[in-house]
Amino acid sequence: MSYPPPSGLPIVDAMTPAVLVLAGPVTRDEVAGLCDDVRARLEAGGAGVVVCDVGGLGPPGLGTVDLLARLQLAARRAGGRIRLRDPDPALHALLDLVGLRFEMEGEPEQREPALGVEEAVEPGDPAV
Repeated sequence: MSYPPPSGLPIVDAMTPAVLVLAGPVTRDEVAGLCDDVRARLEAGGAGVVVCDVGGLGPPGLGTVDLLARLQLAARRAGGRIRLRDPDPALHALLDLVGLRFEMEGEPEQREPALGVEEAVEPGDPAV
């Protein structure tokens, strides 16, 4: 039994970003290939974001900071950005120390209150 092709455009989930898993210590020779991977994933997907799973990178150091900075630069040049998944708290602190800001998965966006937080107004409070 065969079915006719559906009419209209195919359904594409453009909200699901591509994932790049970074494992083990990354050598300088591998950085260029990973930057190419980020550019290729941004061109192939429509989300404009590549999620970099950094949980397997090991203890953070300046090599990791250099890698992430280069990946972010490659993504920006391709018109996108990277988002970090499962960063070590020490990596997060090191990135803050050197002044690099990355979007982390699971963090609320700026100026957005955390879920479940509501301001209550008591009757009789003066208007502000």
